[in-house]
Amino acid sequence: MNDPTPAPRILILDLGGSHLKGTVLDAAGNEVAAYQSLPTPRPATPDRVLDTVGDLIKQLGAFDYLSMGFPGYVRHGLVQTAPNLGSESWAGVNLQDRLAKRFGRPARVVNDADLLGLGIAAGDGLELLVTLGTGFGTACLLDGVLLPHLELAHHPLREEIDYDQYVGEAELERIGPEAWNVRMREVVDILDTVFHYDTLWLAGGNARLITFDAGPRAKLSNNRTGIRGGYRLWSRETGILTH
Repeated sequence: MNDPTPAPRILILDLGGSHLKGTVLDAAGNEVAAYQSLPTPRPATPDRVLDTVGDLIKQLGAFDYLSMGFPGYVRHGLVQTAPNLGSESWAGVNLQDRLAKRFGRPARVVNDADLLGLGIAAGDGLELLVTLGTGFGTACLLDGVLLPHLELAHHPLREEIDYDQYVGEAELERIGPEAWNVRMREVVDILDTVFHYDTLWLAGGNARLITFDAGPRAKLSNNRTGIRGGYRLWSRETGILTH
């Protein structure tokens, strides 16, 4: 006898400084709605972002659970900082609750690099994910388990200069790809020394611009692969999914 209960669908959103991207996966992790993208509103206030989420949902269709990767420090769904969106309007916003109430479905919100890390990591040893987009995001996983989030992007790399300022998109545009690659090689060397990772995943829109050899333990990936981390948020916590 067939089970009349339809399999759950998971809406997965990746909010970036330039675009909001999303897809819908089924309980087996297969894509059931075409990957879509809309520009992140300017200014990217909470209300305007929620409106844009609503517009994207109209394109993606029905879902049962929602996962979002957010570009800032998030703790238990509560936004602490949002440096590339404007922390003043976001600080203290319980985005997880607001999404659930607005769209009537259970929601999970984590840092965007953490979401991508869950989707990209192979689950073998210590894996460090670096996203190179508007800013510099990181996630660290041990045997596939996400470790507590660190805002490494805002750790000082030079006097009064952090990673975001040193190799973020604004600096890439200012100094050009050749000089940016010199800086990125330096950053990779630092990360290797600090983390002694088994695998370094380089993702985000600007990872494609890397021209140097980052070493045998470094691999290129992309945000579209990583966005599937939203599936793992629910598969691990609820047991409703098949794997």
